[in-house]
Amino acid sequence: MTQRVLVVDDDRTVSDVICRYLEHDGFQVTHAADGESALAAVAQQAPHLVVLDLMLPRINGLQVCRELRARPDGVPIIMLTARGDESDRILGLQLGADDYLTKPFSPRELVLRVRSVLRRAGSEPPAERPETITDGGLVVRTTSRTARLAGTELALTLREFDLLVHLLRHPSRVFGRAELLEQVWGWNFGDQSTVTVHVRRLREKIEDNPADPRRIVTVWGVGYRYEPADA
Repeated sequence: MTQRVLVVDDDRTVSDVICRYLEHDGFQVTHAADGESALAAVAQQAPHLVVLDLMLPRINGLQVCRELRARPDGVPIIMLTARGDESDRILGLQLGADDYLTKPFSPRELVLRVRSVLRRAGSEPPAERPETITDGGLVVRTTSRTARLAGTELALTLREFDLLVHLLRHPSRVFGRAELLEQVWGWNFGDQSTVTVHVRRLREKIEDNPADPRRIVTVWGVGYRYEPADA
C-alpha cells in the first residue's frame, strides 16, 4: 500500500523540494499551504504522516498540531522549525509532535525521518517480537502499541510509547539524555531537551504525582532511571 504524506508549508520552493523527494521515494504526497487547508486535507485524506511547518498563515503550525493531537487516529507529525525557534520547537514536542527538523535541512534526511517515524507507527511491518510488559498496573503490548494503566488505555504519542518501552525493558538502569536520544530516537546528534520534554509528558500520564515521580526517576547529573512498581 502506498503511504500518504501531507506536506504543510507556505514556502512554495521548500514544499516543492520536499514533495519531489518524497514522491521519488515512493510516497503519495499532498501539499497544503496553510493551517486551515491542512486540517481539511487530514479530514478528507487520512494521511499516514504530516510534515508540518510551524510558521503558517491563518492557523499556525502549533495550533494545527494541537488539533491533530485531539483526533483519535493519532497521525504522526514531523515538525519543521526555524533555527532560532527553540521555544516553539519545545512547545510542539509538548503538544505531541513525533519528530522535528530545523531549517535549513537535507531533504534526504527528511525522507529518512519520515521512514523512521512511519516504521515506529506500524505503517511499515514491525520488526520487533510480540511482547507484553507488565509492571504493577501498567501493561504495555508492543505489537499493538498499546499501554494501559489500571485498565485505562493511555494516549501516548509514538515517541512517548517508544521511550516507555525502552525504559521498561531496562529497569533500574540509568540512561543519559544523549543515550536515550540515540537509542530511542535513533539520532547521533540533536537537541537533548527533546528527551526532557518527552520524559515530562510521559510522567504526566503514568505517575500518580508527576511532581514527585516514582517510576521514571531523575538521577541528577546523569539522566533517568525506571524503577519498577513491584521492586
